[in-house]
Amino acid sequence: MTVDNPPVHSVPTRKHTALPKARTLVEALPWLTRHHGRTVVIKFGGNAMVDDGLKSAFAQDVAFLRHAGLRPVVVHGGGPQISAQLERLGLASEFKAGLRVTSPEAMDVVRMVLAGSVQRELVGLLNRHGPLAVGLTGEDARIMTAVKHYAEIDGERVDLGRVGEVSDIDTGAIEALLDDGRIPVVSSIARSAEDGHVYNVNADTAAAALAAALGAETLMVLTDVEGLYADWPHSDDVISKLTASELEELLPELSSGMVPKMEGCLHAVRNGVATARVIDGRVQHSILLEIFTDEGIGTMVVPDDPHDPLDTDAPHDSENEPEETAT
Repeated sequence: MTVDNPPVHSVPTRKHTALPKARTLVEALPWLTRHHGRTVVIKFGGNAMVDDGLKSAFAQDVAFLRHAGLRPVVVHGGGPQISAQLERLGLASEFKAGLRVTSPEAMDVVRMVLAGSVQRELVGLLNRHGPLAVGLTGEDARIMTAVKHYAEIDGERVDLGRVGEVSDIDTGAIEALLDDGRIPVVSSIARSAEDGHVYNVNADTAAAALAAALGAETLMVLTDVEGLYADWPHSDDVISKLTASELEELLPELSSGMVPKMEGCLHAVRNGVATARVIDGRVQHSILLEIFTDEGIGTMVVPDDPHDPLDTDAPHDSENEPEETAT
């Protein structure tokens, strides 16, 4: 007597419709393992701050990072919103060397917009995904201390008013929030220990200083361009990866709007941050594409040492036109 093998039943095709999602999750596993528990500082600005769809996607990305085991910190500017509010109040917006000239009257507006409407909206979007985000400014717990910043234009020192640069970072409050599973959302304003004034700090440089102080794995700067262009405006080819020294050589040739971003990236990787990335904030979910896939969508800056054990990210692809200037 023979026993027939049991019939093999085919699973209906409709049962497989979710397989692409499963494959995507599995492909992300090595990246999730690599980044788990690491701190990522993200500078949020540009068009992503004024487009509702992009703002929503940004909040989803940051919440995903947190739930995936990373420790995201958001540093934001608010250039478009500040300019709009200044215009409503009849105050002129002026920029020099890529930075906003900030009178005492304008500083009051900057402070109100950044720590008020912009931050509260961003915190609200993040908290749709759980009790995650906590809003702070550089003034809170002396997270950032500033000194007055002067620009140099054609060899001359130029007074920009209440524009500051970071002189000191105290990460205690940020680290306590991260340890508690929260997402710090930091506005780029800071008080000076010298004169007691509150200063407008460029959000790119603030994010870079905070990333270095936190020992972050990655600094991500969202822009309104694809990355750092190799030969703008003659070509729109984007540099996918370059070293700190290579970036330093390019800095004098960059447009004013890109200088603070790339100087921030340079500062970060020369002060312990493994990679700094400039990515296109106009692309929905650009953060996830950059961190969890092999096909990066911007420019990555790495330390000069090719044997740096932290420099293990897959290459992906950045001079460019001015995007968002200082807040």
